Amino acid sequence: MDANLAKPLSTTILGAGLMGRLLALALARAGHAVQVFEAGGPDAEGAAARVAAAMLAPLAESAITEPQVVQMGQYSLQRWPQLIAQLDAPVFFQQNGTLILWHRQDAAEATRFGHQLSATRQQLPSLPAPQALDAAGIAALEPAIANRFAQGLYLPGEGQLDNRQLLAALLLQLQKHQVGLHWHSPRQPEDCQADWVIDCRGLGAQAQWPSLRAVRGEVLRLHAPDVALQRPVRLVHPRYPLYIAPKPGNLFVVGATEIESDDMSPMSVRSSLELLSAAYSVHPGFGEARILESATQCRPTLPNNLPAIRRPSPRVLQINGLYRHGFLIAPAMLDAVLELMEKEHSALATQWELAIETV
Repeated sequence: MDANLAKPLSTTILGAGLMGRLLALALARAGHAVQVFEAGGPDAEGAAARVAAAMLAPLAESAITEPQVVQMGQYSLQRWPQLIAQLDAPVFFQQNGTLILWHRQDAAEATRFGHQLSATRQQLPSLPAPQALDAAGIAALEPAIANRFAQGLYLPGEGQLDNRQLLAALLLQLQKHQVGLHWHSPRQPEDCQADWVIDCRGLGAQAQWPSLRAVRGEVLRLHAPDVALQRPVRLVHPRYPLYIAPKPGNLFVVGATEIESDDMSPMSVRSSLELLSAAYSVHPGFGEARILESATQCRPTLPNNLPAIRRPSPRVLQINGLYRHGFLIAPAMLDAVLELMEKEHSALATQWELAIETV
């Protein structure tokens, strides 16, 4: 969906993370004059989107989130290939499903996880059914980890993309469309004069949206030439669900931790050991991997852990609270916002029970 507003308008977007870049490009492609103000630089170093694993797994995420987020994720899975096709630079995207694994001692937790997936599918029958796997089924999907797990689940249709390739490709496209890009230039909504002002600053908007809180995430980026995985793998664990997302070039993004904190300091030794030990338990080739990066970031989260749009005035929108689901739901949020700008209401937002608040 492209913005098809009645006449060219001037739009100021605050924040050049994932949502800011997607919105700026959609509006610029439709012929509108767009200015983007970002507190950081063009590499998105301060954005949660740069650290994310960018898994597009609505059914897997249903174990920890609400049905409306799952619905938005289903919608976004169909939109991502369309959005990527509009970009000149290549962006890795795959839709090979998700593999869920567990060690024998965690079988009870895996049973609970399976029940959660079943409950979600009862509410949303359009979701693909999980497929139970034995050792042979796991080996057929992922030969590299044959004989290491006796049971698993395969969630068909789920996907992932390369977040950093996407951010770079969006930047290139914004430059091509001559969007005004103002780096290291923080702004407040009240500082802006434009037909529309759209605030996509995440935690940078806490002064205007005090109920926002930070949830810290920690990930490792590993180069592991001895490991070959065809799809993201999630390891069921009673304390944290570990994920391993394979990217091009034998790169793997490994993460798990969620900490209620706005602490942006480096990863702890304990977290590093837990992530590395869990990855090694999935494939011994991770023992010879090289740690390229240890990254931490805080996701902007609202009290109910759900995304929302606020409208403090008729031509000002605040988009926030995407939590750990930024890449999963960003295209859905994009299209809902474009509908709202064009029609003063959004049928998509109503369909997904996406909160639109007037303040």
